[in-house]
Amino acid sequence: MNPHESLSVPLPSGRVLASDDGEPFFWMSDEPAPVGLWSRLLVESPRSGWWPLLLEDVDRDPLRFTEAFAPGRSTPLARHDPAELLAGWWAQYVSPFEPDTEEAAPRPETAPFGTKWPGTVPAVSLAEGAAEETAAERAELLVEHVSGQRLGLVRASSGAEALLACGWSGPLNYDNDTAAFAAVVADWERRFGARVLGLGFDALTLSVASVPTDLDRALRVAAEHFAFCPDNVWQGGSPHTLRGYAERLVDRPVWTFWWD
Repeated sequence: MNPHESLSVPLPSGRVLASDDGEPFFWMSDEPAPVGLWSRLLVESPRSGWWPLLLEDVDRDPLRFTEAFAPGRSTPLARHDPAELLAGWWAQYVSPFEPDTEEAAPRPETAPFGTKWPGTVPAVSLAEGAAEETAAERAELLVEHVSGQRLGLVRASSGAEALLACGWSGPLNYDNDTAAFAAVVADWERRFGARVLGLGFDALTLSVASVPTDLDRALRVAAEHFAFCPDNVWQGGSPHTLRGYAERLVDRPVWTFWWD
């Protein structure tokens, strides 16, 4: 694993990180990512086969960061249906039945849907290159305004494939199969022009070219986010409701997820 051999873009000093069994999962820079490099690497990604990432939490807890990656332990990506995954997670997290009853319990935090899964959001067509343009712009803003982020490179053709290739296990407390989450991200890449910008040991950051521009669509997107990462609503900004979360999604081109 040597990205220098297949890139025309010069890289800063860095090293290959490997799991305990010696399996390499990505290359990482020794210092924080320089401004402008992530977007240049994204342009080169289709030719080079390396997907760029911004890596957070490296300096805060190096050991925990390294332990968040276990390549080769997930199921195949193609085995998972993203719509079925989201519907199943939703059903699990809304806990539709009160103990010892057969009646659905009201769920005020998931209003207006309550316990009913609203289904996935229809795709919107995007101009060619819009997703990559948004990703490059947002990644460079993160580099400028969020200190300490290292540059990572994973041998993968997309951000969703990169999650699987490096064995990222951020949602471990909910599901230890990376492929399930990567399948949903791959679906968002198609439907929303999402692109994976960065990772932490329990966090994921995406750029989004097709943002919800009104509350109705934002509520549908928020339902998908709740199914994918319920902590975004349960432990996110107040109020801890789907509607309050949806209001923060309107016109927002960056999605962040954090699993407790």
